[in-house]
Amino acid sequence: MMGPAHSLSGAAAWLAVGAVAAGLDHPMPWPTVLVGALICAGAALAPDLDHQAATISRAFGPLSRGLCKVVDAIAHATYKATRKAGDPRRAGGHRTLTHTWVWAVLVGGGFSAAAVYGGRWAVLVILFIHMVLAVEGLLWRQARGAHDVLVWLLGATSAWMLADVLDDPGNGKDWLFTQPGQHYLWIGLPIVLGSLVHCLGDALTVSGCPVLWPIPIGRRRWYPIGPPKFMRFRAGSWVEIKVLTPVFFVVGGGCALGALGVLG
Repeated sequence: MMGPAHSLSGAAAWLAVGAVAAGLDHPMPWPTVLVGALICAGAALAPDLDHQAATISRAFGPLSRGLCKVVDAIAHATYKATRKAGDPRRAGGHRTLTHTWVWAVLVGGGFSAAAVYGGRWAVLVILFIHMVLAVEGLLWRQARGAHDVLVWLLGATSAWMLADVLDDPGNGKDWLFTQPGQHYLWIGLPIVLGSLVHCLGDALTVSGCPVLWPIPIGRRRWYPIGPPKFMRFRAGSWVEIKVLTPVFFVVGGGCALGALGVLG
């Protein structure tokens, strides 16, 4: 799928988690609902770090473009080192390592650890990265027409304001993990979820997605999971724009009402 659909599906997924949490009598404070949805929307773009033409490659200028080249090389090397006889030879690393559950868990766990042990500045960096990506995905038309610095300023301002809100007692920095020293441990959850939602979205497309790696399936370790071929579509096709995008809006809106207790 394309960037906007990935971000919308990520936001909708976290709002669905919020609705389920409310239904299980463990509701999120509203800042956790909001911040988690934005982080998840941004994280849903991150697996395309292996693609030098993706939205994320442009998000942070030369830094993200250079990082995409490095990640693409690492992903390609990992593919070559772990492929089985049934896996085809390929020239690049797109839709390999970063499109797996292993990558999602490692990245989410890494960000959670950084938030817990790095303190406020680590939280601000995490929020800044994902706010910029959320703007690039959810407001892609406006972001494309704006200078990169303006998007970064919006991301930085949003990160600072949201961190201040979360830091207030009862506003969500200790949601789910309440013991001393566990503040912001939850922040990796929307990152994991966003990455997995990205993979599931790509699995619906013609090429599929090897999200189960390194679990072998038959003669392949990089098996492209997906529905039957007649149910798949090409990225950017009318199915994505005319069908899935409105569905993400409606589902996300309904789940937001549930997460905030409006429907309770």
